[in-house]
Amino acid sequence: MNLILLSGGSGQRLWPLSNNIRSKQFVPLLKNGKGEYESMVQRVYRQIKQADPRANIVVATGKRQVSTIKNQLGGKVSVCVEPCRRDTFPAIVLACTYLTDVMGVHPDEPVVVCPVDPYVDDTYFAAVKQMARLAGPENPHAANLTLMGIEPTYPSAKFGYIIPKSTDPVSRVSSFKEKPDEATAAAYIAKGALWNGGVFAFRLRYLLAIAHKQLDFRGFADLQANYGMQKRISFDYAVAENEPDIAVMRYAGQWKDVGTWNTFCEVMADPAIGKVQMDETCENLNVINQLNIPIICMGCKDMVVAASSDGILVSDKGRSSHIKPFVEQVEGEARFAEKSWGSFTILDVQPQATTIRIVLNPGHQLTYHSHEHRDEVWTIVDGMGRTVIDGDQRPVRPGDVVTMPAGVRHTLMADTRLEAIEVQIGAEIDVADKQKYEL
Repeated sequence: MNLILLSGGSGQRLWPLSNNIRSKQFVPLLKNGKGEYESMVQRVYRQIKQADPRANIVVATGKRQVSTIKNQLGGKVSVCVEPCRRDTFPAIVLACTYLTDVMGVHPDEPVVVCPVDPYVDDTYFAAVKQMARLAGPENPHAANLTLMGIEPTYPSAKFGYIIPKSTDPVSRVSSFKEKPDEATAAAYIAKGALWNGGVFAFRLRYLLAIAHKQLDFRGFADLQANYGMQKRISFDYAVAENEPDIAVMRYAGQWKDVGTWNTFCEVMADPAIGKVQMDETCENLNVINQLNIPIICMGCKDMVVAASSDGILVSDKGRSSHIKPFVEQVEGEARFAEKSWGSFTILDVQPQATTIRIVLNPGHQLTYHSHEHRDEVWTIVDGMGRTVIDGDQRPVRPGDVVTMPAGVRHTLMADTRLEAIEVQIGAEIDVADKQKYEL
């Protein structure tokens, strides 16, 4: 099975635990079978490998998320990096060319594309594997595009709808409906409509043929080098709306779109995470505390409290979906410092890892004394520069990942404006350690 996982999102709806770098799929609030906390991307990756240990998995993402993905899934995971944002169709095409040109997947093989962050049970990926078979060359009746249609549990205004031509487990599609109001959604469901969960399958050759008609590229390397020149267009507009031969496969298992605090609280492993105390009058309260200070809650009902280095949220669960405009007002203010040499923003502080965004102005450098108990990983996001690690100098550019083991002295120098994401592994950032940014 060849699987493309789309990883993006601004993280605003689950602020303050998520942001542009640490989006909701990376927040470790779930638990695996061993009782260990894991993120949604770790859960999904584990479930895929259980369903198909030989699956070819490519995570399609932007530059800002690369270091977090590799930190959570391991350095061997295949990551296809978008140089800039160009919507879902170019992102999927880039990942498909990665499969063919880098991983050597044959153009006749099927590919399934799905989001990286659904909350599902194991039957979901068994269904994904079935979609791959339906789209594969061994199926003489394969449609050009096969979708997953999720059996609705209520009339939701948050999802688009698929209208199938029949009630068969696999049916051709009659039409698509945009996100409706609840009354219209109820009418759609009465006619057999299914939720569109954003999962679809096709043969590589099919999509690449469409891509070459709409985008200007020769292969993966050429597309990535000239990605910023490609037009912005969604997969729906580029492919789905123009394809007459589309099938839908029904799925009736567990599926949650964990997009707000209200739904995220439903799947949290524990009602309280971190240093939290609640009195006996609290009801239906979820608290997530990533700060190194205690939180005490008294008389709180039907609420969510979330605290991180970005800020603190106290919200009625029913209002948590209205957070976006408030986040837009405060975004970028938390844990930020700007100097003549550039700036740094502390994005995430965990017991064993700290993530920092660093911007260096041209001609400036940061010199790090060696740390005996902490490894560091830099991902270069934008600009050109050089690193010096124990006296060995080499150039760096966007997409480069530089690893500094504990005990190594290292320097980062900017030839142009240079942006990097630094992950410190092994210890929380020390207050005194911030002095290294004052160079």
